[in-house]
Amino acid sequence: MDMLKGDEIAEAQLTDWRKLAQGLHARYLVADFGTGARFVAAVGEAGDALGHYPSVSLGNGYVDLKLVTADAIYRDDEGTEHVVEWVTQQDVDLARRISEIAADHKADADPASVSVIELGLDTAHSATIAPVWAALLTGNAESQGYGSPSDEIRDATGRVPNLWFGDGDEHGSPRQRFHVEVYVAPEVAEQRIAAAVAAGGTVVDDSDAPSLTVITDQDGNKGILCVAQPPAK
Repeated sequence: MDMLKGDEIAEAQLTDWRKLAQGLHARYLVADFGTGARFVAAVGEAGDALGHYPSVSLGNGYVDLKLVTADAIYRDDEGTEHVVEWVTQQDVDLARRISEIAADHKADADPASVSVIELGLDTAHSATIAPVWAALLTGNAESQGYGSPSDEIRDATGRVPNLWFGDGDEHGSPRQRFHVEVYVAPEVAEQRIAAAVAAGGTVVDDSDAPSLTVITDQDGNKGILCVAQPPAK
């Protein structure tokens, strides 16, 4: 399906939903976890009917939903088609249906509370350093350029914020342009560090490993791989 432009999404008048970053986002307030679970089950049935589903985060008192199409079609100024992660008509259709289901379940929309976190990194060498960040953030090389015609890092499962690359100038010595902390399970820490190093990164401080391992990319930007140790037995 073709991606929808901003004015097309606005014209849909999806009062419960907000377009943030690549997708449509909604939060519904529910009485308790059980009510939220029943609401999500009904949303799943609606997804079955359309062959399309939202991402869901369920807590005690709220349900967060995200709608996005993983293979939307974007055409650049030259008419070249790109497969991108973006909102399409099927997302709009399902958003409307979910709003109807929410009303039936007495789930109140709270559109002002939705939010998305992304990471930005200014660099003159995105193609060079992106593999390091793909390895460090997701452990998956295919996350580089996923759903984007750029080198942006996106995890298809939504475990971590997206990382996009802004234009940056050349500089003589490394300087910090940002840093991130990436928490992983203890059993994958060594593999994640090895993957980042294999992609061109450097371990610059492992004095507090395995709790903290500081890794830099080729531009000198720091990422800290963190492991929360289990309680002592």
